[in-house]
Amino acid sequence: MAQTPVFFRAETLTILSAYLMRAILMSTLLVMLVLLALAGLFEFIGQLDSTQGSFGVPEALLFALLRLPQLSFEMLPIASLIGALLGLGALANNSELVVMRTAGLSVGHLAGMVAMSGFVLMVVMGLVGEYIGPPLDYFARTMRDEARYEQENRDIGNAAWIKDGPVILHLEKINAEFEFGTLYIFRFNEDDSLSSIARAENSGIDDSDKWVLENVKETRFQNDSVQAVESSVAVESFDLDSDMLGVTLVKPVSLSARGLMTYISYLKKNELDSQRYETELWSRIARTVTVIIMPVLALAFVFGSLRSAGSGGRLMIGVLIGLAYFLASEMIANSGQVFRLNPAIVTWLPSAALVAITAFALTRVR
Repeated sequence: MAQTPVFFRAETLTILSAYLMRAILMSTLLVMLVLLALAGLFEFIGQLDSTQGSFGVPEALLFALLRLPQLSFEMLPIASLIGALLGLGALANNSELVVMRTAGLSVGHLAGMVAMSGFVLMVVMGLVGEYIGPPLDYFARTMRDEARYEQENRDIGNAAWIKDGPVILHLEKINAEFEFGTLYIFRFNEDDSLSSIARAENSGIDDSDKWVLENVKETRFQNDSVQAVESSVAVESFDLDSDMLGVTLVKPVSLSARGLMTYISYLKKNELDSQRYETELWSRIARTVTVIIMPVLALAFVFGSLRSAGSGGRLMIGVLIGLAYFLASEMIANSGQVFRLNPAIVTWLPSAALVAITAFALTRVR
């Protein structure tokens, strides 16, 4: 393989790297806009079938718009591959990549340059997936549910069981306002025997994360007796605060990576199943890192079998590979949950396959 000549100074390499990066990023942006337009349209149409209450056409449109950042996070790996294929393909059609190779620029240097565009996309994807997509997705889902079921004197929320160390709580309804209605508290001893049962007619969490219980009736089981205790108001302090309880309201896809890690830690601490949330966390990490690989894979295809193909052929190849990666990721992740496989290993298999394909394709470039 040809070595990089001495006349390729740092300034020249920087200019070439910026040129390649601009071509890839601009193409990826255009592809992402098209994909988001289609995804947003399908999301909007899907919500029209379930309009009810105050959730009408304007609210359905707002829901679709709020979902776009999360959708962009999910589609960016595919968009980066298609965008890199189109951007690098345009340079190949103009013989610009051939000139770079003829001048002595190695495939390794070119791969490193296009990987920089992938790194930029990875950073953007990480920021969107952590700070923009999840909160807007949660807000959209909450807005939709409240609009659909908005009625006078109706409390929105579902019953829930929550474990906090030796205490198990049963909430009549759990909602974003942290007003839970009737609450049952089951306390256990170290040997898992029942210590007491309490029922509060109304319950909630105040601003200082204290649990305020009204009209509490508690039955305590002692060695050879049963004691009944009543109080009009009781204040309890559980390790489960409003922030952690709020996480339980959110679907895994609407949680940030920090929220996922916090909730996984809580589940493991209380010996509860965290497989679903670990799978989501590791899938998100693998998907984000994979964005770096996509432009390099596109470079290998542009130099290889797609050298003489048109933009339509490159677009088709990009769509097929992107869909294959997406479907494989979803299928393997779901299979891992079913068969109780390690999420940290299973979710990386599609990305590892892409790395292997990319490395093999690059070795065949002449």
